[in-house]
Amino acid sequence: MNKLAIQALVRENVKGLSPYSSARDEYVSDGSQMVFLDANENPFENGVNRYPDPQQRGLKEVLALQKGVKTTNILFGNGSDEVLDLIFRAFCEPKEDNVITLPPTYGMYKVLSGINNIENREVLLTTDFEPDVAHILDTVDANSKILFLCSPNNPTANSFSKNKIIKLLEKFNGIVVIDEAYIDFSKEESWLSELSNYNNLILTQTLSKAYGMAGIRLGVCYASEEIIAILNKIKPPYNVNELTQKRALERVLDIEKVNKEVADILEERALLSKALLQLNFVIKVYDTDANFILAKLDNATERYDQLLARGIVVRNRTTQPLCENTLRFTVGTKEENKKLIKVLKEIN
Repeated sequence: MNKLAIQALVRENVKGLSPYSSARDEYVSDGSQMVFLDANENPFENGVNRYPDPQQRGLKEVLALQKGVKTTNILFGNGSDEVLDLIFRAFCEPKEDNVITLPPTYGMYKVLSGINNIENREVLLTTDFEPDVAHILDTVDANSKILFLCSPNNPTANSFSKNKIIKLLEKFNGIVVIDEAYIDFSKEESWLSELSNYNNLILTQTLSKAYGMAGIRLGVCYASEEIIAILNKIKPPYNVNELTQKRALERVLDIEKVNKEVADILEERALLSKALLQLNFVIKVYDTDANFILAKLDNATERYDQLLARGIVVRNRTTQPLCENTLRFTVGTKEENKKLIKVLKEIN
């Protein structure tokens, strides 16, 4: 159980900040008919002429109930990328601090470290795509503020060993971010239940994958009340627009449909994995805990071009560390997967 002094990790200029107080922060409607003349809005009603709830209270209440956390443990962002950027800006001093990432992994960690002028120390995963705990701990120093773990990992699709993550949570004296964008497709449980045990733990999730809401851009951050309060200091006041909030609430309330779609994807994932294994040019199909499959081929670039010429776009990951000659196949609909398999057999 790790209990760090979180305030000691926060940037000095952020410690003294007060969050911007918007009109909708200062007065929250109780549902009664009020005349709003406080926010310099256009008064003519069109459905979006008023500013959205800056704290997304209705959506937080539903998600908190579903996930078994408090609303004060949740922060929403304009996609998970905004959430990740806020974490950098809250805890990392430019030109001084560093973060640890574990390639091959989600590329935005490196991009955001560059944008925020933070050193990115890369520690390769092991050949079985697991965190190299000893190497990670040897790489950190007093200025290592954040460790990014993507589990299930993108692009390798595997979930990291629970024991390895626990060791890192207990031994890394900084913020541990577990990116759970693909957790709904995993046989492993979310780390949400561990938030009370590790106050340095931040979880990021998204409505882009299992919820099928990539177009509305909504990322979710789960953390201690202390960390959420720090991030609320620096988030833009109206970072999640009204249309996004409405569509997200509708989707989250329709959880049975979401679960049905996830089950369909998992069924198709198994069929696609089996089909890939039967192809002569496929050398290995890696185990997957996500809504995609990583496969090692004889010549990934050639096969990518062949698929593209036949109207199918997959992701060539051959330039990534430990991923030479690999393609990443997102699991599509039954019809899309049938077309993919048909084309793969034709070029086999």
